[in-house]
Order: sequence, then structure tokens, then C-alpha cells
Amino acid sequence: MRKTIVLTGGGTAGHVSGNLVLIPLCLEQNWDVHYIGSEQGIERKLVSDYEEATYHPISTGKLRRYWAWENVIDGFRVVRGIFQAYRLIKKRKPHVVFSKGGFVAVPVVLAARLNKVPIVIYEPDLNMGLANKISYPFASTMCTAFRETGANYRDSKAVYTGPILKQHLKSDNVQRALHACGFTSEKPVLLIMGGSLGADSINQMVKTTRHELLATFQIVHICGKGKVDHTLSMAGYRAFEFVSKELADLLAIADVVVSRAGSNSIMELLALQKPMLLIPHTRGGSLTGQFMNAQYFEQAGFAKLLLQEQMTAQSFVKAVMQLYEHRFVYAEHMSSFENGEGASKIMELIKVAGNREELINETVL
Repeated sequence: MRKTIVLTGGGTAGHVSGNLVLIPLCLEQNWDVHYIGSEQGIERKLVSDYEEATYHPISTGKLRRYWAWENVIDGFRVVRGIFQAYRLIKKRKPHVVFSKGGFVAVPVVLAARLNKVPIVIYEPDLNMGLANKISYPFASTMCTAFRETGANYRDSKAVYTGPILKQHLKSDNVQRALHACGFTSEKPVLLIMGGSLGADSINQMVKTTRHELLATFQIVHICGKGKVDHTLSMAGYRAFEFVSKELADLLAIADVVVSRAGSNSIMELLALQKPMLLIPHTRGGSLTGQFMNAQYFEQAGFAKLLLQEQMTAQSFVKAVMQLYEHRFVYAEHMSSFENGEGASKIMELIKVAGNREELINETVL
């Protein structure tokens, strides 16, 4: 009998990327794959690359930790989303639901619980985010990217699996990347990325300091959708709105990287041993999770940390130059990291949860 899985997660690319690794693994193992996401979110576009996976949009609302009138409206949207997800799950009868997190995942997790379907969730950050705090009581298993995350939970739900890394993350095609950017191999490359939505503060800092940085580096700048400033076009500087398949090539030529501190991105950089300057979000609910991630990486010797509140043109350039100067020290620290084959471990846990549902159904029959 072919088994069915429902994956969910969205709102940002970080809440989708892990699922994009798991989808082909599920398909290889002959799972019938369904994805429940938001109606207009980035997950709908990203999942569309997999024709064998069926996408189901539902109504969603953002989870906020502060009072706002939007919470009232979004509350109704979440309730509507729960009913939509409940009907979908009742109809498809999945053996297991896997949640990568984000506000879109909560209605799906609640709907799965109402349908008595086993739930596996994944926590990418050092500290659990709001969506997973809500989902955790209903889950049979929580996979964690950081070993320390599960230490705060005495039950056996939390299982350290390590990060979910893209299978083809590493690229040896340096010449293709240099050619695509119009770069040479004689000057180091600085890769700057601010997440799938872009980081206005980092973009503005690049604009302010680009001439100084270009004296030492060639710059690849991932700006975010609609945020490429074409007036900045110049030799040695290449801007992109968003990259997907090209990212492996760009990482291959990067000597050092400036990044936000989302778990998926920094775990990939760690696996590739790319020295990184992390400028995390530090305000607004779960965004503090980025600060905890960055602080952990700095203490482990994997990265240099620069707080956005303390970022000036002078401190930014100084931090980049210090990172480059000590890049081999950071790389040496990162060489001891074992990525743990997170995707494979999670697939095994998904199988266990799916088999549990099958045994329950057989017992009932």
C-alpha cells in the first residue's frame, strides 16, 4: 500500500527549504506527497517545481506576540485555515504530517491532531519558535537542528537529527560562477545575503560601503525581491534578487559571507566551512531566535557577530576585513562539525510515525 504524507511550512523560504529537501526523498520512497501551504506565500512557488507533489492552499494568519488589530482578523483566518486543513487531511488520510514551522503550519498541525494523524515537527533554531511552541504538545516527535535544543525538554519527543541540508549544496563549478558574475579568480569574493525577503539595513550598508569593499573584494549581493538597485552597477559588483539553483555556484566562489542568522542558511555555511559575519534580527518575537543562533555560532568559533543596532559603515567594513583576515581560523573551527545526515534521520523518524499510524489502523480494523 502506498503511503501518504502531508508536509507543511511557510511564510519565509527558511520554513520551506527543508521540505524541498525531503520532498524528493519521499518521492524516491514512493510516498504520495501533499503540501499544505498559504494561498500566496513563497512556499507555493517553490513547491511548484515538484510536479509529483500536490499543493493545497489554505487561509492563514500571522502569529504575533504583541497586540494589533490584525490579530483579530488573522484569528478568523487561522480558524478558517484549520477547517480547510481538517477537511483536506480527512479526505487524504495521510499516514503522517511533517511540519517545518512558520505560521502556516499551526492550522495544519491542529487539523492533523483532530484527525488523529501522527505529527513530526522540526525546530531549526537553538530556541523553539512560537509556531512550534504551539505545535509541540500535539507532536509525536520534534526533530532539532541543534543538539542543545532538546535539553530543555524531559520527555522523549525531542530528537537531535542535525540540520536538513540540500543534497547538491556543494558545487565544484567555480569557473561557471565566476563567468556568470563577470569576476576573475585573482581577487577574493564577498557574498552578502539578507534572506529570501532581503534585509534593507544590510542593503543600505552595502550601498554606503561598496567602494571601500571593492578595493579588496569582488561582491555578490543577494538583495531580495524587488530590491536590486540598478544604479549601483559597476565592475566587481553583481546583484541578484533571489537565487535558488545558482546558490551552490555562488557559495563555491565565496571566500567569506555576510548573512542574517536564519538556521538553514548558517547551517549550510557551516557545512561548507564558509567564514561568516552574522547580522541577526534581534527584535520582534521569534526573530530573537536569530540572535541566539548567531551568539551560539560566535561562541563556537564558527562566525563573527555584528549586532544591527551597533552597525555603522566603519564597524561593518572593519568586521568584514577582520573576518577575511582570520578566515582560516574560522574554517578550522568549522572543520570539526559533523552535519549528522539530518535529512536521512528525519526520513527514518517519518517512517516510524507512519508505521505507527498504519498499526493503529490495523488494530482498529
